[in-house]
Amino acid sequence: MKLNRRTTLAGAAALAAGSLSKAAFAQAYPNKPIKIVVPFAAGSATDLTARGLGAKLQDILKQPVVIENKPGASGQLGASAVATAPADGYTLLMGTNTTNAANGALFKKLSYDIDKDFAPIMRCVMGVNALVVNNDLPVKTTAELVDYAKKNPGKLNYAEASASQRLSGEMFNKLAGTKIERVPYKASPQALGDVASGQVQVMFPDLPQALTQIEAGRVRGLATTGPKRTTVTPNVPAIAEAVPGYSLVYWLAVFAPAATPKDVQKALADAIAEALKDPATAKAMTQGRMEIAPLALDEFAAYVKAETAWWTKEIQAAGIEPE
Repeated sequence: MKLNRRTTLAGAAALAAGSLSKAAFAQAYPNKPIKIVVPFAAGSATDLTARGLGAKLQDILKQPVVIENKPGASGQLGASAVATAPADGYTLLMGTNTTNAANGALFKKLSYDIDKDFAPIMRCVMGVNALVVNNDLPVKTTAELVDYAKKNPGKLNYAEASASQRLSGEMFNKLAGTKIERVPYKASPQALGDVASGQVQVMFPDLPQALTQIEAGRVRGLATTGPKRTTVTPNVPAIAEAVPGYSLVYWLAVFAPAATPKDVQKALADAIAEALKDPATAKAMTQGRMEIAPLALDEFAAYVKAETAWWTKEIQAAGIEPE
């Protein structure tokens, strides 16, 4: 086929139009409200982080940012809603190590594909869980809890409403040599409320939520789950001080549907990065009880793969069977 000047110019014009349309789309984004789906209940660390971020993104992106809680099935309901949403940058997930790393090892069949259904946009914060007990339980330290659990087999239960909480409990059992029984919940607030009332005795909730209940005197805090004491609670021991080798941290991050255009992913990552630099936003997202920990796009995607492998290994090592 011979190319004459007319066909060459036509082809060039088509390419230029395509480039212009892409550029126009990028410049036009966003031009309507953005929704961030939180796959856990209102009042959870995930929820507080999403709301703190959303408030600042509204200012940066000049569009409303709506937070929608869609809890259930260890975060599967919310994650699935985003995985199947239009890939246009207007429906996002405030995901966690539960939804986007651990669930693949916790369930025989997920309602979404961790590796294929999401575009990792930005890790926002990292935090630790806390070890809390009912006030009537006669223990004040992790070592005392271990001793009590061994002397009273079958008397203690732990509540959990996420993968990080469940693995916290099973890792504790394995490394401490205890047999505290698991009681699953759909939402952390309900689970923590039952610890306060004494229906269950032990829990490993996220630190922001735990501190609210500890400070109100509703539960007793014993320790945190990180490898060492946190800067947030330097006077609170790490579980590892009494149970060598114990370590668990969690993260909260923004994901988009996998096919979201790269320029939209970049626009979102840039906006979120700008938001995280704002001290007031950082405080709202972390409640002063987690750490801002930005990691974006390709680097974050590699991190998610590594985290998926770590959570899978630890879940299997803890003897947790997929459901």
